[in-house]
Amino acid sequence: MTSTQKDQHGARSQRSQEVNKRHRRKGEKTYSCDECGKSFVQAGDLKTHQLIHSGVKAYSCDLCGKSFTRAGDLKTHQLIHSGVKPYSCDLCGKSFTQAGGLKTHQLIHSGFKPYSCELCGKSFTQTGGLKTHQLIHSGVKPYSCDLCGKPFAWPGDLKKHQLIHSGVQPYSCDLCGKSFVWAGDLKKHQFIHSGVKPYNCDLCGKSFVWAGDLKKHQVIHSEVKPYSCDLCGKSFSLAHSLKNHQVIHSGVKAYSCDLCGKSFNRAQNLKRHQLIHSGVKPYSCDLCGKSFSMAQTLETHQLIHSGFKPYSCELCGKAFAQSSNLQRHLVTHSGIKAYSCDFCGKSFSDKHYQNIHLRIHTGNDVYCCDQCGKPFTTDAQLKIHMFTHTEERPYKCDLCEKTFKAPHHLKKHQQIHTRK
Repeated sequence: MTSTQKDQHGARSQRSQEVNKRHRRKGEKTYSCDECGKSFVQAGDLKTHQLIHSGVKAYSCDLCGKSFTRAGDLKTHQLIHSGVKPYSCDLCGKSFTQAGGLKTHQLIHSGFKPYSCELCGKSFTQTGGLKTHQLIHSGVKPYSCDLCGKPFAWPGDLKKHQLIHSGVQPYSCDLCGKSFVWAGDLKKHQFIHSGVKPYNCDLCGKSFVWAGDLKKHQVIHSEVKPYSCDLCGKSFSLAHSLKNHQVIHSGVKAYSCDLCGKSFNRAQNLKRHQLIHSGVKPYSCDLCGKSFSMAQTLETHQLIHSGFKPYSCELCGKAFAQSSNLQRHLVTHSGIKAYSCDFCGKSFSDKHYQNIHLRIHTGNDVYCCDQCGKPFTTDAQLKIHMFTHTEERPYKCDLCEKTFKAPHHLKKHQQIHTRK
């Protein structure tokens, strides 16, 4: 700042003070910041505020190195490290280090959201929440991750994200041992073990641990599917579902089962599949005793007992408990019969009906291949057959480096070496 600018700034401040003295009333904010326009009742408060614009942070925390412009802010911060949270919410029990934090939190329970976004109408309990939200509409994300390039609107979000790359997961579940990067994710996970699902869908009765999951689910019933695949035109109600679908078109199945060789697009699908081989079925139906390897399969099964069938066919009125069953039924009206009997040539619209028919010829339950329709009398035979449809050869001989599609082919081959 030049000497002329300093003189002008001093003269402006003097005039402001003279005006303030003449018009000052009790509680009136007559001292304004030249930089941002924020007003204050006392001149001392204005001076303290102006330190923020100076950029000087003279007070540093000995434990984490964070710096502050005021000694009072440093003291407030140090309470975090002490772990003492003397202020508790009477409604939910959440604790806070400061009374101000408790007051801010209590606004959530009041349901009062006076600050609304002009662009989308979303409401917030605090102005800070509204300001944070408005960055979404601006599209500005100035903070980028050096490792993967992902951009963020706030530096705090970038810091949280960078923990993922560190590989450190310091928060572990006492019940199952699963580890998490953030304490918040651990808390969310622990609800799974509690079995409490307080949020229920009015249309199908499905329960959820979190209100956000219920909202996502309700989009399915709205039948609005704004996310479409460019390659096949299939539409989805959620952007995440579209992303998962697009992996199918890539043809990449990077995750393979060591036991049967079946490949999957996602690691999650492989984990789910491996439960079948374990034989463990920890989820049992209270009404009929049937057991399942996954909680989701049990939930789907329980809809049968509820008798609730929210999905109806517009052509014949037949109702179903699940949307997937309705989609399967709709094929019967299309006239398409893609599944044929290898013994007599009779065609069927559904693979399930084909399997029932095949019992006439075989006298046994039949397992059919999804790829070519070939029937087998046992599930084990079908699994062995499925290796013929894969091009991957993940089973390698340690002695000669020869590779095989299936583990039983490798075992046969290894007998050659043992005979030698």
